[in-house]
Amino acid sequence: MATETDIEWMRYALGLAGRAGERDEVPVGAIIVQEDKVIGEGWNRPISTHDPTAHAEIVAMRAAAQQLGNYRLTGTTLYVTLEPCLMCAGAMIHARIGRLVFGAYDRKRGAVNSTTHAFESQGLNHQLVVCGGVLEHECAERLQQFFRARRG
Repeated sequence: MATETDIEWMRYALGLAGRAGERDEVPVGAIIVQEDKVIGEGWNRPISTHDPTAHAEIVAMRAAAQQLGNYRLTGTTLYVTLEPCLMCAGAMIHARIGRLVFGAYDRKRGAVNSTTHAFESQGLNHQLVVCGGVLEHECAERLQQFFRARRG
């Protein structure tokens, strides 16, 4: 269940999603929080960086790992405006993210609840606590506006 703190952090991530949209990237934003402090943030950048792995979650995890000087991000919460894809879900497992909070569900590519349940695969040596649908309407609307403008 989402807390008031989750809602505040998701609003922060929505602000980062706006930065992606301003740069003609799909508007997804992500932050990593540890002990009520942002230690990594990012927004989608695969087009501008020519990097298929530059999803908001990956960018935020890279920044957090640099901040901590460790690729293990135990005790952290990752907030992202869109349900993560399979690549990002796998990276979260490897990084040992403690908790995932996401906004909109991704019915086509979401690997947490929508198309598959990546965190429930047998043999995983790490489990995340997941809270989905936080500010779902606002997060979905940001994406819908972006794609309407592109088609328009």
